[in-house]
Amino acid sequence: MTATVLFIGGMDSSGGAGILRDTATAAELAHPARVAVTAVTAQSDTRVGAVHPVPPEVVADQIAIAAEGALGAVKIGMLGNRATVEAVTRTSPDLPMVLDPVLASSSGRDLIDAEGLAALLDLLLPRLTLLTPNLPELARLATALGHAPDAPEAEVVATLLARGCGAVLVKGGHGEDPEISEDRLYHAGRVQPFRASRHRVHLRGTGCQLASAIAVHLARGASLPDSVAQAKEMLTRRFARAVAGQG
Repeated sequence: MTATVLFIGGMDSSGGAGILRDTATAAELAHPARVAVTAVTAQSDTRVGAVHPVPPEVVADQIAIAAEGALGAVKIGMLGNRATVEAVTRTSPDLPMVLDPVLASSSGRDLIDAEGLAALLDLLLPRLTLLTPNLPELARLATALGHAPDAPEAEVVATLLARGCGAVLVKGGHGEDPEISEDRLYHAGRVQPFRASRHRVHLRGTGCQLASAIAVHLARGASLPDSVAQAKEMLTRRFARAVAGQG
């Protein structure tokens, strides 16, 4: 039996990100999925109109019932507040766990409050196999950890690892190089770069897709570096299709 991936996160009404992007990624990889919805949002590519958190006890129930089946990995996205972080930490099974730190929407609205972020760092971080922040998210995490927002990347990552995180993949999509986007995997005492050409096209949900694909490959038994490499290849194909006008 194929080990299912459990996706925990918010429902994006536009379908661009969140749980719908997670399940679409799993479907493209022909992998079964289960979900636990943490919030229902009304949003588009340009704005967030409303956010309705799912009660934490309902989040916990969704996870508990999903875990009755054969799970192989967990991918977590939007959490929103401390009560939800606590519910996810308490009920998630002890499996490879990937967290895409959804701190704000693409349009700039905060999607987790200060207490929720503190709980994420205190309670959930030590359980993670992989954390996947982009550069703006890393700057916000730096501030929450007591660093300056422009602290050196390696310094912030070292703090995350010292606090129990298994590995950190810093995504370079917001980097300054106009030709190359470089992600960096901090894992097992080394830094492994993953480079791809930068495309002149904007896509939503790329962070969700990358983390989801990594979780799928971990559930299939791939190593963390191989899971990242295969997920990056999938994302590169999506960008290539977009450039070619194929969606």
